[in-house]
Amino acid sequence: MFTGIIEEIGEITAIAPSGDGWRLTVRAPKAAADAVHGESIAVSGVCLTVVDSTADTFDADVMKQTLDVAALGDATVGARVNIEKAMPVGARLGGHIVQGHVDGVGTVIEVRHGAQWSVLRVEIPDDLAPLVVDKGSISIDGTSLTVSAVSPADADHHWLEVSLIPETLAATTLGSRAVGDRVNLETDILARHVERLLAFRAAPEGGSR
Repeated sequence: MFTGIIEEIGEITAIAPSGDGWRLTVRAPKAAADAVHGESIAVSGVCLTVVDSTADTFDADVMKQTLDVAALGDATVGARVNIEKAMPVGARLGGHIVQGHVDGVGTVIEVRHGAQWSVLRVEIPDDLAPLVVDKGSISIDGTSLTVSAVSPADADHHWLEVSLIPETLAATTLGSRAVGDRVNLETDILARHVERLLAFRAAPEGGSR
């Protein structure tokens, strides 16, 4: 479990085939300093398990399913990634509940810069649109953000906007995002539960089990 508060920006230093997936080596001195085998670290919003570590790097395996559904599959050596270690029990929840389970990939379609802030507009998959609400929470590349605008429900293409304060621009990879970049999206877990409950309520009684 994570909070979406990024602790450092890491760098992918190696990508090696591992079965039908990858083994990533990530340089992230803060996270690697006390990393232990088997612990979870979110890499740009993807929950990965540490399989080895040094003083400033950690290795993690990424299975094919993750590469297929997350923008991490686009990663190359040298790519910068957002890093967050799992939330300890009893810690303050500074962002929102983030599982590190990517729901889909969005595409940056507009970047508007202000004097000290920026607004990102991200096109999102149609099936995720009902789960995103104005002033609600969204995780983009593992960063906990508040949605500042959404597309109308009847839009041909759905999008969301987030406003990025100077701290977010400096402390995460979102400050360097440009039009055309793909980003990992994780919607609010509460919204996903509500959608599932409503789907069962709408289903005909006596349906297949």
